[in-house]
Amino acid sequence: MESATIEQTLPGIDPTIPEVGVTTGHAMPLTPQKRLMVFSGRSHPELAEKIAERIGIELGEIELATFANDETYVRYCESIRGADVFVVQTGCLPVDRNLMELVFMIQAAKLASAKRITAVAPLFPYARQDRKAKPREPISARYVADMLQLAGADRVLTMDLHAGQIQGFFTIPVDHMTALPLFAQHFRDLGLTGSDVVSVSPDAGRAKMAVRFAEMIDAEFAIIHKTRPAHDRVEVSEVTGRVRDKVAIVGDDMIMTGGTLLANVEALRKQGARAVWVFATHGVFSGDALERFAEAEVEGIVVTDTVPIDPLRKPANLTILTVSGLLAETIMNVFADESVSAIFGGENQLF
Repeated sequence: MESATIEQTLPGIDPTIPEVGVTTGHAMPLTPQKRLMVFSGRSHPELAEKIAERIGIELGEIELATFANDETYVRYCESIRGADVFVVQTGCLPVDRNLMELVFMIQAAKLASAKRITAVAPLFPYARQDRKAKPREPISARYVADMLQLAGADRVLTMDLHAGQIQGFFTIPVDHMTALPLFAQHFRDLGLTGSDVVSVSPDAGRAKMAVRFAEMIDAEFAIIHKTRPAHDRVEVSEVTGRVRDKVAIVGDDMIMTGGTLLANVEALRKQGARAVWVFATHGVFSGDALERFAEAEVEGIVVTDTVPIDPLRKPANLTILTVSGLLAETIMNVFADESVSAIFGGENQLF
């Protein structure tokens, strides 16, 4: 009787399988190709639609709901595995609900194996609470940054932050965009350029931005010194710079109650400015701010669509510029791993 030899091999090691010669160097080509997907929260779907249209795609399908107990529900209705996901959600009213919805959308995308998740927040929520102005206050903007990172965001796109230090709250990349070129082009189209025009900074913190804006429209520069006795109340102490018989253009990052800018308008009128224009990136217009600006002695107010504005309440002297083109171009550059600052000529850090 012949004896047989049984040869055993470990699982996964089969000597009959020929070795495959790897000729791709240190990396294997990625297949399939990268996918870009844009999803919108409920804060500003109109802006998200414009962004998607500019890019040339449709918004991704997502289910967003609020339960009877006021909890938020999020579910992606299509596969996002391996995709570059951009979640568009701005920090408008109701701020807390929209913030939590953004966090849940990021976390759901993380659990659904999205390759990279970018939070597109044109208006960064809690941006004005970026420091401790009084004892026993939180630094709320820092905590929002922690929330977004903990949820799984790989990158943040935002526009015209209240202060530059907010970028330092993150350990992930933050792409900061600015609407200043849009405003400069708008006022140039109106013929408001030259030495008869003065760019006015509403406070010392916006001085650098106002100087750059003055250069964009070939205008003069002035600054308003103020005190703030309360969060939403301001008192102007003096105006430094020549504004008499000039067209004054006051720019800020945000209009909330309008108290600051309306006080600036009044001060400039008292100093002899023949006309006053106001612009701000984020037109929040809390409470009766729209009505107050409609009645104010101001030539015009110019804002962008980073937050939605009720068309039924829009006064005749309010102009809304769209930032969808800037956002779409920025998203495409991030997706293609190209420079974002190049879109703004390297001048998107105006602090």
